[in-house]
Amino acid sequence: MNEVIQQIATGVVNGCLYAILALALVMIYRATNHVNFAQGEMALLSTYVAASLIAAGAPYWVAALGAMACGFVTGVLVERVALRPLHGAPVLAVVTVFVALLIIIPGVIGLVFGHHSEAFPSPFEGLGGLGGRILSSHALGTIAVTVFVLVGMTIFFRATRLGLAMRAVAMQPLSSELSGINVRRILMVGWGLAGAIGAGAGLLAAPIVFLEPHMMSGIMIYAFAAAVLGGVDSPFGAIVGGLLIGIGENLLGAFVTGTELNLSIALVIMFSILVIRPQGLFGRRTIGRV
Repeated sequence: MNEVIQQIATGVVNGCLYAILALALVMIYRATNHVNFAQGEMALLSTYVAASLIAAGAPYWVAALGAMACGFVTGVLVERVALRPLHGAPVLAVVTVFVALLIIIPGVIGLVFGHHSEAFPSPFEGLGGLGGRILSSHALGTIAVTVFVLVGMTIFFRATRLGLAMRAVAMQPLSSELSGINVRRILMVGWGLAGAIGAGAGLLAAPIVFLEPHMMSGIMIYAFAAAVLGGVDSPFGAIVGGLLIGIGENLLGAFVTGTELNLSIALVIMFSILVIRPQGLFGRRTIGRV
């Protein structure tokens, strides 16, 4: 029984990591109707920026703010330089850009920083855990950050003019522009905010899996599965999807299939939900006229 509880607790923490990155995917989707397959690699770049600042003697929280600023700027640059020229282009062209970033960013990071893995500090060490055995202080901090990001995104999209404008642009870009909304600026800010949220996921993942150029690859697949499961346009769905994926793959990996099939479990769940309920558990069904 204790082992089951431990596996569930570990699954909750892993699920929170997937959920935060899934929230970044939701942010971009709600602003642009695109899914950024390179979101994990962009988060990886921001985490390496934080590691460099820490190595230079900066306090952790200064480095974390620098990483989120880097994530914001990276998102803005991707939208402005890589995607804006493709406005009106086929979806395949946009997907090609995402795949190119997914390959290029880890390669450049490996070239600049090396391909070795290294430890990364946690800001929550020394704060105590739940009984000292079930959840570490970093795990508790990860859960708290996940809740904070979810609440912040919910308030942002429902109670702020910028959030409402993003939702309007995603649903009806032409009508939004005719209403006086600066669509280009909204898209740019949406990408920037998603980059900052993704940077938070990288900062929380690095103390667990160690920092190396392919650190976010597996996490990104789980996060994408979580977003699809919960509904790629639903922040709450991203959290639920992340927790279900995290707990499910931990329990099945520990007691049924073994850890080598964990990634396959996430892919099977994602495929199943796309076949049975394409909009996800909490996503909205879109009906269009033919």
